[in-house]
Amino acid sequence: MSGHSHSHSHGASTATGAHRRRLVIVLCITLGVMALEVVGALVSGSLALLADAGHMLTDATGIGIALFASWLATRPASPTRTFGWQRAEILAALTNALILGTVAVLAIVEGVSRFRSPDPEIQAGLMIGVAVVGLVANAVGLRLLSAGQAESLNVRGAYLEVLGDLLGSVAVIVAGFFVAVGFPGADGLASVAIGLMILPRAFMLLREVAAVLLESTPAGVDLEKVRTHMEGIPGVVGVHDLHAWTITSGVPVMSAHVVVEEDLLACGGGTEVLQRLKECLGGHFDVDHCTFQIEPPSMQETEESVHH
Repeated sequence: MSGHSHSHSHGASTATGAHRRRLVIVLCITLGVMALEVVGALVSGSLALLADAGHMLTDATGIGIALFASWLATRPASPTRTFGWQRAEILAALTNALILGTVAVLAIVEGVSRFRSPDPEIQAGLMIGVAVVGLVANAVGLRLLSAGQAESLNVRGAYLEVLGDLLGSVAVIVAGFFVAVGFPGADGLASVAIGLMILPRAFMLLREVAAVLLESTPAGVDLEKVRTHMEGIPGVVGVHDLHAWTITSGVPVMSAHVVVEEDLLACGGGTEVLQRLKECLGGHFDVDHCTFQIEPPSMQETEESVHH
């Protein structure tokens, strides 16, 4: 005898979807500053400004991917995609991390080359002015994304990218002052610094994406505590095949085989056990979707003999 209990809503919006409007605003700000930095880099001759513009291009691409993925994630589930398109957000975050890493390497390589052969004709004043505008714009973007970055991998990715842009603007401003006092090689050093700031963020995002794709236990979920709570429910003899993983940001799921006393199942108590399991997990653990298989001790013995 078995039973299943589900507590979920596949049509619910994901964590990224809840912050879609702010992502759109940040995307517009990012594209505007990027265009300004490209023009400023071409006119001033600053490689650091161009590197920061390239970083902003990856930011804009990443945010655009995140928005598209969050739209896909709201599409309803189907018999062939039982969780809908929610995992698309994680694939978007993966793409974002790879783009970030590529831009970082290019900024470092070109920065080293510029440092070895500096351009003495860089217009430091224009370089600083454009970077200050970028600094202010990125500060606004950070403020808009600060709330959502703790809830969604894609929003967090966008937040980290904008933070990197802000730091990149600071690096360009500092380099501009050094260029103004006669050290043009600072432009190349700033480009290297921007690349080095991007690399750790790309790695962090990639590590978080890998945890989701490898179906690791969600952060903050202690499966032994979950097992202890479940086994504390009257009538529950044991819990095995307990698994917890994440479909996408903000959508943790769990499944388990729950062994219940034979007599309790015989008198129809399985439904009550399922209800108590649902209340237990809902009250102590943040899990959206739970699936339980209720089985008697004899079935567990059968399963163990098959496995051995």
